[in-house]
Amino acid sequence: MKLEGKKFLILIEDLYNEYEFWCPYYRFIEEGAEVSVVGSGKKEYKSKHGLPVHPDINVKDVDTSKFDALIIPGGYAPDVMRRSKDMVRVVKEMFEKGKVVAAICHAGWMLASAGILKGKKVTGFFAIKDDLVHAGAEYIDAEVVVDGNLITSRKPDDIPAFHRAIIEALS
Repeated sequence: MKLEGKKFLILIEDLYNEYEFWCPYYRFIEEGAEVSVVGSGKKEYKSKHGLPVHPDINVKDVDTSKFDALIIPGGYAPDVMRRSKDMVRVVKEMFEKGKVVAAICHAGWMLASAGILKGKKVTGFFAIKDDLVHAGAEYIDAEVVVDGNLITSRKPDDIPAFHRAIIEALS
């Protein structure tokens, strides 16, 4: 169990991508991590196909000093997440504290909204490339890009590489 004793936050919002939420959720539990689901205040969130998730923590109550890593799944959820000042705060605080911040697919929108991309190398879903570049990042078309404590991937097909990079960063 490579992640025993590590504590993860995973953000959730309506219209999340099932693979990009559930695969990391179970993978990191499998490796011994404690994974807490963070929502913006609702009791239930639904994926693009209606699969429900119930949060463990309201984002207003998150103390980022108690966690080692943050996972931001994609889908269209990040476009809703970035409207929450507290969701953006959590991303910015985790990054500034040197904690692992991992974003996949459209989750790069959250990184841009948190103002943490200037001078960083990242990847993401090709449709948000311009958003990432305009936020100051260098876009690289690769299955996973690691730049310091920031880990990014493009799409569900990249999940294995995404997981490996996160596990390596925390091991």
